Amino acid sequence: MFEEMDRSGDGGIHGQLLRNNGFQGTNPGLTAYSAVGDVEISQDMLNPLSDAITSTLQVQVMPWETGFAGFVNKGYNGVPVMNATYRCEFWMRGEYSDVITLQLVGISSDIVYAAHNMTVNSTSRSFTRYETTFNSTASPDGDNEFRLLFDGSKVPGMKLNFGLIQLFPPTYHSRANGLREDLTAVLEDMKPSFLRFPGGNNLEGLQTDTRWAWNRTIGPVVDRPGRESDWFYPNTDALGLDEYLWWCQDMGMEPVLAVWDGKSFGGILTGSDLQPYVDDILDELEYLLGPPNSTYGGMRASNGREDPWSVRYIEIGNEDDFSGGCNTYPDRFQQIYNAISEKYPQLTIVASTIDGRCLPEALPGIIYDYHYYRRPDELAAMFDEWDNQPRSQPVMVGEYGCRNTSQERGVFWSFVQCSCSEAVHMIGLERNSDVVKMAAYTPLLQHFGFTQWSPTLYGFDSGPDSITLSTSYYVQKMFSTNRGTTILPVKTTAEFGPLYWVASRANSTYYVKLANYGEEKQTVHVQVPDTRSGRLEMLSGPRDASNRPHNITVQPSVQKVTNQRGSYKFDMAAWAVAVLAVS
Repeated sequence: MFEEMDRSGDGGIHGQLLRNNGFQGTNPGLTAYSAVGDVEISQDMLNPLSDAITSTLQVQVMPWETGFAGFVNKGYNGVPVMNATYRCEFWMRGEYSDVITLQLVGISSDIVYAAHNMTVNSTSRSFTRYETTFNSTASPDGDNEFRLLFDGSKVPGMKLNFGLIQLFPPTYHSRANGLREDLTAVLEDMKPSFLRFPGGNNLEGLQTDTRWAWNRTIGPVVDRPGRESDWFYPNTDALGLDEYLWWCQDMGMEPVLAVWDGKSFGGILTGSDLQPYVDDILDELEYLLGPPNSTYGGMRASNGREDPWSVRYIEIGNEDDFSGGCNTYPDRFQQIYNAISEKYPQLTIVASTIDGRCLPEALPGIIYDYHYYRRPDELAAMFDEWDNQPRSQPVMVGEYGCRNTSQERGVFWSFVQCSCSEAVHMIGLERNSDVVKMAAYTPLLQHFGFTQWSPTLYGFDSGPDSITLSTSYYVQKMFSTNRGTTILPVKTTAEFGPLYWVASRANSTYYVKLANYGEEKQTVHVQVPDTRSGRLEMLSGPRDASNRPHNITVQPSVQKVTNQRGSYKFDMAAWAVAVLAVS
């Protein structure tokens, strides 16, 4: 599950590296900017770039400036500077026809890692868009800034305006306005199956007007106004509806799209007040699924996607059993369900709660979404949570994870016991995979300098090699990349606890997943008839061990196993997770 939080989108997996480049959100001011040379900079609301980007950066040049001057942007606690080719674009207004210099520079060291000259022909009549690429060498740290400089002697006493400056490193699948290649690669390594988006609380909005509105997140970024997100910082929506769907297509994930159902944190709309937003959902679905000669399908085609998107799952709302949504959700759900089902009967609808008190009478084909975060012992105790779920009522565990909740607002890290409890719970999910259709550890990603909720699956900052994979990441990867298609019965002399297991098969490969949720070593004997060799992957460590930023100390080990009779014996340390894969 992905939502914009902890700077996981802007400043995170979305590739654009400069902060506050469109002056979006509430009172952005000059966040991340500073002046270079004898100039004064300001947020200029009198020279908007577009109806959406209503402020630009004005640079007032002092009459006595004779050298190169301009401004810097420090990104999100620094700009990642890699040995890579960068793409930069910006809009400019003002009388200047000469050289612009773009630089990537160490803030403390003043080392110039990239310097690129380009000639512009800017006028005061209107904004002109410029785009270029340049190469950079790598910085040893994240203490870097982006600089845009011009010859101040050419414009003494004059004003120049710059709008929506964008800087991209290499992007995933080389997509324009795409995802950061490095942050996406480790997610792809997990082989995820689906993506639930756009959240989460970030779907709902602090008010109706700041909800995630699909039609404000499509088309050129210059036409996306952004908003104040539910996590109290500006959200540019540069990572928008189409970008999510390209992400799904490029990574082979099933999209699970949540639509706004009338509930924001500032109030709830029902009945006739909700109807315009139901119509808006139908417009969104036409944008996704309609032919290119339809009104909104044509809009999609003009935005670069001729063929309809492959979308099969629509979730109505988010956590409507929380924040006052329960009483009205049955009517709101039914209203939206009826509208979608009438026009798109092929779609599978997901309810945002499993609480019967918050739902209408049972409807055919519904999937019920359930979210829970627990302490380690509590999550491990949910091993059999779904054993008795009615098989006619399929479930999506749209958010789950282990948390140390001893402080309401602290920074917590995944630790070995916590991740082991997740493995126990996931074994229970797999054993019930006929009824548990999807499950997503959450949250996905955090920028270490902007953490509001933790832990997450992995984190990063602006420095090189900063991507830090949590112990929970490794458990998720072990389970996801060793996936059978059929769950198998297991004959055993043991009882569940402290050891837990599940067996599956895909073609001629057999998988046995195990978790030792206890303080004592466990010796395990596994007999898999007609197999001879394979591998054993295991994650273990001290109970409280964590992978902290820039310091991965716990990661899996892999060893080959062979036995002509298909009999395998191995030890599992305390708090260990293992996958035996044999053929």
